[in-house]
Amino acid sequence: MKNIRTFGSRLRKNIVEVPEIINECSGLRVFGQLLKSFIFSTDVAIIRNTNANAIIAVYPFTPQPTISQALILAADKPIFCGVGGGITNGDRSVELAVHADFQGALGVVLNKPTPNDLIRRLKEKIDIPVTITVVAEKDDIKGRIDAGIDIFNVSGAGKTSDIIRRIRDIDDEVAIIATGGKTPETIHMAIRAGANAISYTPPSTGQLVKDTIKRYRNE
Repeated sequence: MKNIRTFGSRLRKNIVEVPEIINECSGLRVFGQLLKSFIFSTDVAIIRNTNANAIIAVYPFTPQPTISQALILAADKPIFCGVGGGITNGDRSVELAVHADFQGALGVVLNKPTPNDLIRRLKEKIDIPVTITVVAEKDDIKGRIDAGIDIFNVSGAGKTSDIIRRIRDIDDEVAIIATGGKTPETIHMAIRAGANAISYTPPSTGQLVKDTIKRYRNE
């Protein structure tokens, strides 16, 4: 094993660390950067204080260029931005994706309802990977692949590993990011099923502050 030199500081030792087991992934190499761990967050404070390799910035509101731009500006690592695909669709999603590409995003993420035609349009317009979220085994996996999708983002709760295996049955080469759950065991299951990278949902800022205050009380 190589002796990896580690550097930190007294002021930045308190960070959100992703589970070590994620390093067992093969990873995705995007524009020369090897990405194994993604943190699922739009919280700038967390984005600036994590050891994850990259960020998935998807949120339950209409995507806005101002939000994407702010997150890209704040991030000190690659960021994949949500560009709709559900209520926000068609030309607006295309324009959001183009904006994200021009602002420096390393990838874009589409929601589950996205029509395959939108994937084709994005592949013609932008020069960064297009990711689609998959939530169930019945989703149109083959149609997404035929449309040119680059990466599947599997978020199937307890069915995540089953969905990954279904994707691998159809295409053994396509890239897969998967939610790993809260334990090393569930993360390992996703990796064994065929996930190339794992997305990790961190505690909320509120919970982290609560833990810090509790520690202060004990001190």
